[in-house]
Amino acid sequence: MQQPSADTLRQRVRSLDDWFHNLKIPDGQGGTIQTRPDHPFGDVPQFKWDPVAPHLPADLSGKTCLDIGTNSGFYACELAKRGGQVLGIDLNDHYLAQADFARKAMGLTGRVALRNVQVYGLAADAEAGRRFDVILFMGVFYHQRYPLLGLDVVSKLLAEDGLLVFQTLEAPGAEPLPVEETRSLTFLTRDRLAEPGWPRLHFFEDGCNGDPTNWWAPDRSGVLAMLRSAGLEIVGEPGDEMYLCRPRPTPPPGLPELRRDEYVAALSGLSGR
Repeated sequence: MQQPSADTLRQRVRSLDDWFHNLKIPDGQGGTIQTRPDHPFGDVPQFKWDPVAPHLPADLSGKTCLDIGTNSGFYACELAKRGGQVLGIDLNDHYLAQADFARKAMGLTGRVALRNVQVYGLAADAEAGRRFDVILFMGVFYHQRYPLLGLDVVSKLLAEDGLLVFQTLEAPGAEPLPVEETRSLTFLTRDRLAEPGWPRLHFFEDGCNGDPTNWWAPDRSGVLAMLRSAGLEIVGEPGDEMYLCRPRPTPPPGLPELRRDEYVAALSGLSGR
């Protein structure tokens, strides 16, 4: 198949405005066409990818990968370039059209699948035994109305020796208290929750930054606590608000059973999206 000309690629990029990700599309002449070079946040999401990339295998051949909230497909394409078989999910059809263009323009169509589904909708995949070796769950958690439910679904999709890259908007907070101390709280000592270091999850009733789907801002202590509660072990922090996680080898006694009952009830009857 003949490679589209640089002008044709530029026209296609412009026809797919408005871009959030700044992808670098090869123009066939040794250069690239950037989709959002004037992004107010900088080179998005390259600046998030840079600290994560060294912690992922350079060769993902034979590995399955999941990119949650794929947007225009930047992360999905980066994983596919390393040989991974990638599923990118999003709820926005316009973003998925951008991602479809990106995978084709980069010659990655055979390694990147796209699906319009939210993370809760992957619960059926998890129950059917589907697992991923690498999961990117970046910039999505605070958009979820039911965040712990989404995190539980993600943890079930992670392979036994898999790696989860988790990133979320965080609120300022003190250094986390030792887990043993937070577990000692009782109803009669709950006034201690006002002290610094307790896990906190702040709620935006009317959204934040002009986006009504920005629901939550946990502090670092809250993030660590929720990841552990979802059966995950934090094994690294490659950058600000970023966490590398693997399944916990020994979850707290009784917790999996408690989570399981509520998880099944919450997802009862949910299918597809």
